[in-house]
Amino acid sequence: MGLTVIICTFIFIVLALLIFTNIKVVPQSKAYVIERLGTYHVTWQTGLHLKVPFIDRIAKKVSLKEQVVDFKPQPVITKDNVTMHIDTVVFFQITDPKLYCYGVEHPLSAIENLSATTLRNIIGDLELDSTLTSRDTINAKIRVILDEATDPWGIKVNRVELKNIIPPREIQDAMEKQMKAERERREAILRAEGEKQSRILVAEGHKESKILEAEAEKQSAILKAEAVKEAKIREAEGEAEAIAKVQAAQADAIKLLNEADANEAVLRIKALEAFAKAADGQATKIIIPSEIQGLAGLAEGVMASVKSK
Repeated sequence: MGLTVIICTFIFIVLALLIFTNIKVVPQSKAYVIERLGTYHVTWQTGLHLKVPFIDRIAKKVSLKEQVVDFKPQPVITKDNVTMHIDTVVFFQITDPKLYCYGVEHPLSAIENLSATTLRNIIGDLELDSTLTSRDTINAKIRVILDEATDPWGIKVNRVELKNIIPPREIQDAMEKQMKAERERREAILRAEGEKQSRILVAEGHKESKILEAEAEKQSAILKAEAVKEAKIREAEGEAEAIAKVQAAQADAIKLLNEADANEAVLRIKALEAFAKAADGQATKIIIPSEIQGLAGLAEGVMASVKSK
């Protein structure tokens, strides 16, 4: 009885351990490929699963996350016979664990070799300058070709990037000299443009200065002419006013003579005064009226009378 209990207990423990060890939990972003008796049976997705002991086995644990593989530099030859080394980075994701497990023996090695041969074919149709400036085009072509080729393997290629393009040392030296010459040429062009702009600005400044000076001289001449004109106007107005005052004085004198009822002798004396003023001028000929000749005789008579007295 005791031996039977021990045997049953042992069997129970073995069965419990066997069942416990065959309970599997598939984590997130993982997939298990299950084989039964050496053939593909099922693919376990995320969750709890029970494996049949001694019959089922986990053939492969596959990660469904996007993976990145950096392949070592590959020697390639361009269309113009320049040998360079290019290393690629491939971003891929396993979409079918069954095809990934049974499609190809070494998937990563297959992708590496396929990317190398594809890269050589694409670069062989391009020249050196095109290769250095067409990274996006090359990346897109390689991705399309790799994606089509790896589809039967349950792999999807999302992106392909050319990490480094390393030309030969002499090509690098030539490119550096070319870049230096290009920078010097641009510098010379920029310097010449700067000097040109500077000269243009200086010339425009001189032009503006001359225009402003001419405008200033014009305004000054206008102001001077207006000042001279104003002075002449004032002088003319003064002379006119003086003439008017003289004429008014003469008119007043005549008016006073008329009011004083001057006799003929007084008028003749006034005539003599006017004749004396006329004689003081620069006239070369003087016409003496007859009345003045009579006055002269009268003046002699008066003088004789004064002397006798």
